[in-house]
Amino acid sequence: MTEDRWTPPAVMLAVDLVILTLRESSLKVLLIERGVEPYEGAWALPGGFLRDAEEDLTAAARRELEEEAAMDAATLHLEHLGVYGAPGRDPRGRVVSVAYLAIAPGLPEPTAGTDAAGARWQPADQVLSGELELAFDHRRIVEDGVENARAKLEHSALATAFCAPVFTITDLQRVYEAVWGISLDPRNFYRKVQKTSGFIVAAGPERKVTSGRPARLFKAGPRKVLYPPMIRPSEPSKTKGPEE
Repeated sequence: MTEDRWTPPAVMLAVDLVILTLRESSLKVLLIERGVEPYEGAWALPGGFLRDAEEDLTAAARRELEEEAAMDAATLHLEHLGVYGAPGRDPRGRVVSVAYLAIAPGLPEPTAGTDAAGARWQPADQVLSGELELAFDHRRIVEDGVENARAKLEHSALATAFCAPVFTITDLQRVYEAVWGISLDPRNFYRKVQKTSGFIVAAGPERKVTSGRPARLFKAGPRKVLYPPMIRPSEPSKTKGPEE
């Protein structure tokens, strides 16, 4: 009796990167304009295939980021986001991609390199809405990356990293609104922040704001994991009050 011999399928392995930052009070995602087929001229996440069978996945992700966007990956904390391998996601064959996520403030302007025709920070909301179309299944990967970022703001003190060393409650609220994509009621937000011990601490005297009311100054506190967490409201606020 002859046994059927199993032949492993031909699968290519790639890496993709979701790099998020805040610019002009807007959540932005790093995208490259593809300079080669498939999808030449389309926007996509930076990434590509492993260089060889010996290359480590994280090393490949850092290399692709440096090659395609001229960004120093050593300054970023890359964390695993997910694995994407649906049949047909890449016209070149069966491609499984390991996606990485980094969220950081103050990131520089990217510069296109290798097979990228351009590199730019693009509004994340345009990607999520479908207004800006992406190659492959990269919109889904961005959706997962943004949701991860939104969850991080609920459970960690990440938002303070996007503020100046000394900030107001309103400055912090703007970070949450930009990442969550909703408007927040200032009074409710103030109460939630103050309820979370160690999240922020007073940083000195008050300062005047444009409305003429004094605004208290704060800085990041010692707590990195928020308890209770800053849970996203189910619906955006329709009211706006004065700065606390």
